[in-house]
Amino acid sequence: MGKIKLKNVKIYSNHGCLDEEGLIGSEYLFQLEINTDLKKASKTDNLNNTIDYVSLYSIIHEEAIKRSKLLENVANKILDRIFREHENIKRIKIEVAKLNPPINGNVEAVSIVIKRKRNLNK
Repeated sequence: MGKIKLKNVKIYSNHGCLDEEGLIGSEYLFQLEINTDLKKASKTDNLNNTIDYVSLYSIIHEEAIKRSKLLENVANKILDRIFREHENIKRIKIEVAKLNPPINGNVEAVSIVIKRKRNLNK
């Protein structure tokens, strides 16, 4: 078992419950950690035997630019798609942070973290 991490993926999008958030937008920061078997890739040196992090980035980006009201919804869409497109991933942890949120105070970011295991009973 091993981990692949994507750190500090910064994407501009228009999430939020306020109408003005949909118009103005904001920067979001994503942290992704997946658990998968890396033994075969480490021995074969073949990209086909691992999870291509370019694919993971593409999923984050494509789902993150679709407007949602809640960060939880953004994270859920990313998790669902990663599990759907990469069958050999066992666990995922994602953090989604909204930088400079519209809070009446000095707050650098707000974030949510979701961990999910693949459901093997399907």
